[in-house]
Amino acid sequence: MSTPSAAFGLSGKVVVLTGAGGILGSHAVRHFLECGARVCALDVSQEALDKLGSHEGSLLKITANVADPQAVRRAGALLEAQWGTPDVLLNNAAAKSENFFAPFEEFPIADWNEVMAVNLTGAMLCCQVFGSPMARRGRGAIVNTLSIYGIVAPDQRIYEGSEYLGRSINTPAIYSASKAGLWGLTKYLATYWGPKGVRVNAVTPGGVFSGQNETFVERYSERVPLNRMAEPSDIVNAMTYLASDAAAYVNGHNLVVDGGWTVW
Repeated sequence: MSTPSAAFGLSGKVVVLTGAGGILGSHAVRHFLECGARVCALDVSQEALDKLGSHEGSLLKITANVADPQAVRRAGALLEAQWGTPDVLLNNAAAKSENFFAPFEEFPIADWNEVMAVNLTGAMLCCQVFGSPMARRGRGAIVNTLSIYGIVAPDQRIYEGSEYLGRSINTPAIYSASKAGLWGLTKYLATYWGPKGVRVNAVTPGGVFSGQNETFVERYSERVPLNRMAEPSDIVNAMTYLASDAAAYVNGHNLVVDGGWTVW
């Protein structure tokens, strides 16, 4: 039996992380490495992967679009040749299309399909490629990154005058729909692979500060009982718990990390 401190760590584990170059992903990579894991980092952007730095023997960086079945299978083969079957898969990749903030009435079907292909279908493909070997081996953990807007509707009132990096923002329907679908996939796989020793859970982040203007930050924070937006570490710590042996009997669970937003 592991000691309490060891159970919460990731020492010796092989972790596959998609969307590794993003806001949460890059923090997760660094944290997992600090916890003793070997990390296979996937991202569609080579530039974003380059910014993760070099960690000889513990970081494998692979450029891949998770919506491309061939790219995911190639990544799986590279990982298998390097480190074998992973212990953890963290589906964290998410997409924003060119017209991501277009009104619902005018949202292009091409953009809808593009985002769904990454947010939901990409996670399914990664589960097939990286999760199936875990099930054959008889152990593993999958953690899917959801969103509060996959379990509750956005409060449209906070978006008037809200901007991100100088651009007006909202939360489009495709984001809510794709994240709700990912929660459905999470529950399905928890029962499908649970008997084979693979735990499948989800983390639902609240809003993470990443450059939104003051108007958005104030309005969002007013809706949160803790009266602030999340820091990346708030979410990454929850991911780490579900990936670790400390969560050995946690399966089919959605760990909501939103400062209390969904309590209202």
